[in-house]
Amino acid sequence: MTSRLHQQSSRQQQGCRTSLSVPQVLDAAVAFFSRSGGVYSAFLETRGPTHVVLRGQGGEEIAIGANALEGGCSVSGSSYLYDQQVARFLDSLPALVEVDAGVLEVAPASAPALNAPAVPA
Repeated sequence: MTSRLHQQSSRQQQGCRTSLSVPQVLDAAVAFFSRSGGVYSAFLETRGPTHVVLRGQGGEEIAIGANALEGGCSVSGSSYLYDQQVARFLDSLPALVEVDAGVLEVAPASAPALNAPAVPA
């Protein structure tokens, strides 16, 4: 029988690849978490060249790191209580679309297509 304890452990560290640069990702993280409002707001505590650490309600820490890749960067986010908000932030970033050995990696459906015209609401 498998234990159902720590069901969130796989969501404590999450990641994605994006077409944004490292500084753009860090700026987006600060903006995303400071505007969310309510109990899920988090505010910049420290910033380095490749990471930001934000503090939220009860001192909860959110760490976002980014490393440059060709054409974008790799982003990872970690938090214990804010895992859903970290996932939403990562989903809000434009996906990195690559052509590797003739195979196209398609952006997820939740991400807007690159160079796609805006669709009226």
